Amino acid sequence: MPSEARKRELKEQYKAMRPEMGVFVFRCVPTGKNYVGWTHDLKGTLNSLRFQLELGSCREKALQEAWRVHGGAAFCVDVLEKLPYDKDDETKTDYSEELTLLCRLWQEKLPDHEEVWRNRT
Repeated sequence: MPSEARKRELKEQYKAMRPEMGVFVFRCVPTGKNYVGWTHDLKGTLNSLRFQLELGSCREKALQEAWRVHGGAAFCVDVLEKLPYDKDDETKTDYSEELTLLCRLWQEKLPDHEEVWRNRT
């Protein structure tokens, strides 16, 4: 069992982690539909969405239905753009506004799109 000092150290390490954040797309190749979203944790969110889609339990109903109809092999998943952390403000933790704006810009660029994910942490 870890000591209290070790637990504190691990908590601090976790708080200092800075996962990649940005905008992503699940593209349904047969239909050309683009399901666009943003998150503070690209790796975690994409893994979570894939898992939910495979189980049939994704909250994004339009995406889940397309996945059910066409299957996972019919989708391309891409990170459209990563948002860098603010180097001038190390204390900043909420980038929701910037990510929302970035997502809207990508939605304007992509044909036949639908917003499917907003960070829910």
